[in-house]
Amino acid sequence: SSPAQKLVFNRVNGKRPQVLPQHVLASEESYTLAHEENVRFVHEAWQQVEQQLDGSQRGENVCGPVQYVEKTPNPGLKNFVPIDLEEWWAQQFLAKIENCS
Repeated sequence: SSPAQKLVFNRVNGKRPQVLPQHVLASEESYTLAHEENVRFVHEAWQQVEQQLDGSQRGENVCGPVQYVEKTPNPGLKNFVPIDLEEWWAQQFLAKIENCS
């Protein structure tokens, strides 16, 4: 077996990354292309899992993802409502547009 590859982080043009003052970071979120690429990757992968899960529930796939169901639910989570990430992302996008205009 070959040794594990090491990650190497190179500075762009040999320069240190720009450090923003803390108040700028707190006042606005900025998304890098890498961040958006990661979000897109996770979203697409999750869509595939949901499609496979739907197929396995209909009996189409014998192997694939298995949905975990809590046998004894935590009573403290009875009013838990999961966040709709697509809705949240849309709200963030619209807020950014409103702040720019």
